Amino acid sequence: MKNKIIYIFLGLLVAIAIVGYNYYQKIFAPATTKNTQLFVPSNTSLAELTSLIKDVITDTDDFSWVASKKKFTKPKGGMYTIKEGMNMNDLVNLLRSGNQTPVKVSFNNQETLEKLAGRIAQQLETDSISLLNAFKDETFLAKHNFTEKSALGMYIPNQYEFYWNTSAEKFRNKMLSHYNTFWNTNRVQRAKQQGLTKTEVLTLASIVQKETAKIEERPIVAGLYLNRYKSKWPLQADPTIIYALKQKHGDDFVVKRVLNKDLEINSPYNTYKNVGLPPSVIAMPDISAIDAVLNPAKHNYYYMCASVDNIGFHEFAATIGQHNRNAAKYQRWISNQGIKR
Repeated sequence: MKNKIIYIFLGLLVAIAIVGYNYYQKIFAPATTKNTQLFVPSNTSLAELTSLIKDVITDTDDFSWVASKKKFTKPKGGMYTIKEGMNMNDLVNLLRSGNQTPVKVSFNNQETLEKLAGRIAQQLETDSISLLNAFKDETFLAKHNFTEKSALGMYIPNQYEFYWNTSAEKFRNKMLSHYNTFWNTNRVQRAKQQGLTKTEVLTLASIVQKETAKIEERPIVAGLYLNRYKSKWPLQADPTIIYALKQKHGDDFVVKRVLNKDLEINSPYNTYKNVGLPPSVIAMPDISAIDAVLNPAKHNYYYMCASVDNIGFHEFAATIGQHNRNAAKYQRWISNQGIKR
């Protein structure tokens, strides 16, 4: 009888050890099979989350069991960094805590708020319609002295960190914060030295942006336009004519060559007819274009023409005679290329 009791007791110990080991394995054994980024949409149910991670973990039943023991029922949306070899306990803790990893969000020279919304929607959970509504919210724009036309200048092209499930409104508000940080004391002072407001700097920078893709040339172009502006000359900027044509015919309207008849277009953005800056940005200027306006090259150029000897750059001139020679050379070249519009 005594031996029988001992055997029963040992059997119970073995059974307890086996059960304990199984429980330990469920909770603390390596359970994730690879390094990955897990995107959990907002309002995801636990069952949907389990389906999302089925290819990342060793056993979905073990995940569900550990989740129930830890009373994890409501996943928090976001992007989570999953590391190979994590155990179920750590995985559940991560997803329950909402300790998500920020994502890198970047955008460059988007020409409209619509295109910006589309670009951001590719990188965050929120959709382009929600973003566009936030960008165009009249109360927000009025509060911060923007219009629907000028608002594009609030978004400084760069790379930023956001949580993947950031709402459209929070994205917009954070971009306003970045905008205010960008306009530090030094930049504001340099704008004043040029006799421009922040909005005017952005407007001129958008013209410089469109005029030349060569970063090293932008301070020269900015200096030329500032020479015209301060001398009360019309800016005569072809990019503003192209912008006006697109406003009239639609964003898909292609302009490879500005014609003389285009210079007659009735638009506040026609800088051949109107003296001074156009009413708003014509595109999203990047930092190099903005800083070119704030730190323009000092020279006596008033004229420029696309170069045929150094494609992508411009020929600059201080006199109309030299400019006419440069322009004639360019017109011959462009006609030889068969470019009519």
